[in-house]
Amino acid sequence: MKYYIAVDLGATSGRVVLASLDCEGRVSMDTLHRFPTPLVQEEDRYYWDINDIFENILKGLAEVAARGIQVESIGIDTWGVDFVGVRADGTLCGPPRSYRDPYSYEAQKHFLSEMPREELYSRTGIQIMNFNTVFQLYAQSRSGELADASKLLFMPDALSYLLTGEMVCEYTILSTSALMDPRTRKLDPAVLEVCRVGEGLFPEIVYPGHRVGTLTPEIQHRTGLGAVPVLAVAGHDTASVVAAVPAADSHFAYLSSGTWSLMGIETSQPFITPEMYELNFTNEGGVGGTTRLLKNITGMWILEQCLARIRSEGRDYSFPDIARMAASAPTPEHLINPDDPAFASPTDMVAAINSSLAERGFSAVENDASLFRLIYDSLAARYAEVFQKLRSLAPFPIDTLHIVGGGSQNDYLNQLTANACRVRVVAGPAEGTALGNVMVQAGLSRQDILKSINTKVYNYE
Repeated sequence: MKYYIAVDLGATSGRVVLASLDCEGRVSMDTLHRFPTPLVQEEDRYYWDINDIFENILKGLAEVAARGIQVESIGIDTWGVDFVGVRADGTLCGPPRSYRDPYSYEAQKHFLSEMPREELYSRTGIQIMNFNTVFQLYAQSRSGELADASKLLFMPDALSYLLTGEMVCEYTILSTSALMDPRTRKLDPAVLEVCRVGEGLFPEIVYPGHRVGTLTPEIQHRTGLGAVPVLAVAGHDTASVVAAVPAADSHFAYLSSGTWSLMGIETSQPFITPEMYELNFTNEGGVGGTTRLLKNITGMWILEQCLARIRSEGRDYSFPDIARMAASAPTPEHLINPDDPAFASPTDMVAAINSSLAERGFSAVENDASLFRLIYDSLAARYAEVFQKLRSLAPFPIDTLHIVGGGSQNDYLNQLTANACRVRVVAGPAEGTALGNVMVQAGLSRQDILKSINTKVYNYE
């Protein structure tokens, strides 16, 4: 039996997963430590508490050591785009700003006044969204936040650095930044020039499977683990989850369903054309040199934020409860666009939804069940819209939509999606991101993991 540790960090929670690979090639996973990754607000700024995240990672590692398990390696994946500066003395410049921080809206406007959005897209192939790394970097370089930064590290690389003392820039996480030319897989000098930073701010670009280093003596002492290697996996969580799609062939689309929904196809090369620009599709790096041609869609974020408001009022529901309530509610006469900027970071998501409806002359939702039905139907409709675009663009027929990630456990939404997209849906694995993380560490392929995955099929009605 071989053991691996996958640290999987999302924008609302993180976990440390112990994976075991038996002699027959089956992978089993046990979540040892789960913890929140909440935003920290200081006045009008939003940060990630990287120190708290790191301490929670160490707790998970210590749990492995307490079990007396010999670990082969450790890998870390996180959400994309966010970064932190590192001073020449090795200390972090401060807590990393969050992509939810609205400071990037104004930065986007100013950047695009210097480099038109068409040119930025033609150089990087990345969907233009206000929180892209390029706009955050533009803002921070001008505000002086990076004035004493010797290096810049994306989130998974920063955490690997804290574990090993070694700095790298992993390819898949860099590919989310709109700083890289996906054709050459190198930083784009013209984009960096607009940001007023040099290429030397970034460490060496490495690919999934690269050995970053080993746990420092201090971390070995604090956790009880030995000199365990830390590998650069597919540091972007979506790259990890796509690696774990249990597809029999290449004729598939995927939907990574979580706080964000990401729908796309896997291709051998980037698609950077005027049509892709108009559709605002993104080209991100994948495992094995593939390109993930995809669209970012606001996913369960809207529901999660509505639940926060509902719970503050003394009501609480499980996700099975929510699905049953939504199924019992009447079909909404009008839907919302989940990608409306009004839903990006409102202080009250329920109020934002009702305001959006009112602006179009529609009535507010009547109750919680109607709210849940509106959210689910709106998500399914948005999925169908993007899916039809993918079908028209793909260089192959799309026979199956694979839904992976935590949202793949939502039977009700899966069936709605199959019906709306008019395609066969295969749901699972729910633990796809951690599984993709482990696959890179262990050198496994899609075919290697099929025996380890349980899936469920939804035929459209």
